[in-house]
Amino acid sequence: MSVSDQDIVHPVRMQLDAYNARDIEAFMPWWADDCLYYAFPEQLLASGKAAIRERHVERFREANLYGKLLNRMVMGNMVIDHETVTRTFPEGPGEIDVICIYEIADGKIAQAWFKMGEKRLSAS
Repeated sequence: MSVSDQDIVHPVRMQLDAYNARDIEAFMPWWADDCLYYAFPEQLLASGKAAIRERHVERFREANLYGKLLNRMVMGNMVIDHETVTRTFPEGPGEIDVICIYEIADGKIAQAWFKMGEKRLSAS
């Protein structure tokens, strides 16, 4: 990975580390103030840092929350992650595969898109 690729990946890596630590204060600095946060391809879920924070405060209360990075690629100012996310859904604990697409500008996540797979609930 080139130095510029490392610079592009840095905010994505840091926000994933903070997500896995369930640390909202460490998570938020990596998002641009006017960031747009989508369900892929174009369903706007949150506009701006305050809305992104609000989406994650409750989620970070899930004791089992964890995003396992399976694969990462970089193209220009875009970072594409494939993760398996463990969490507690309304139906109970389980996991879901997620493709995360991040657009980086000025060292922050400017836009993000999330494509969710099917939920897999844990055996009781």
